[in-house]
Amino acid sequence: MAVEWREYAEQMALLARDLLAQDSVQSTLDEIAASAVRLVDGCDAAGILAVRKGRAVTLAACGDRVQESDRLQGELREGPCFDLARRKDGERIYRIADLTEPQPAWERFAAQARKLGIGSMTGVLLYTDNEDFGALNLYARRPGAFGKDIENAGWLLASHAAVALASARTIDQLEHAMETRHAIGEAMGILMERHQLSEGEAFNVLRRISQHHNVKLRDVAQRLRAEHTDPV
Repeated sequence: MAVEWREYAEQMALLARDLLAQDSVQSTLDEIAASAVRLVDGCDAAGILAVRKGRAVTLAACGDRVQESDRLQGELREGPCFDLARRKDGERIYRIADLTEPQPAWERFAAQARKLGIGSMTGVLLYTDNEDFGALNLYARRPGAFGKDIENAGWLLASHAAVALASARTIDQLEHAMETRHAIGEAMGILMERHQLSEGEAFNVLRRISQHHNVKLRDVAQRLRAEHTDPV
């Protein structure tokens, strides 16, 4: 067991580097799901589910059954992934060793999951101190595929994944902010040159158009740059 855990720790170190090397939030989410299937014994499919305004949203999926399982839980408003993503009762991990056995907490979902060919499930909340990203859920066709050790293995995987996801989101937000600033700056330059406006006057023109048409300032600026028309 010690050797197995050492190998798994080495795999987690490689995973951390791989996740941080992804070039977008979505590619990070996709790699997390794919890595779960690749690294966790017995895992046939994996996905990340979030609950947004009461709706189940599949953020990433690797393998079949994932999206259908998420859809069912959203429609039924019950299920282990759905509850975990909402952090019901403060839980951060679940494990269903055998879905062929009765599941009183998720009776309707369990019946549908069996029809999908899901034998066992486990999931871990993806979270940092500041943010929850949803639940990483692992699926197996075989009942009993996930033993007690999966809780530690899943927690390690989810911890690395959440840190990488937080980093990817921060970088994405910074890049978005830089792109916005650049677009607005170019649009202001166009107005200043064409209409002999000051920097403050050009910005006020863009802001008035944004407010009047209820369009984001960045979108107004990008439209001006693309079309080379006078929005005044």
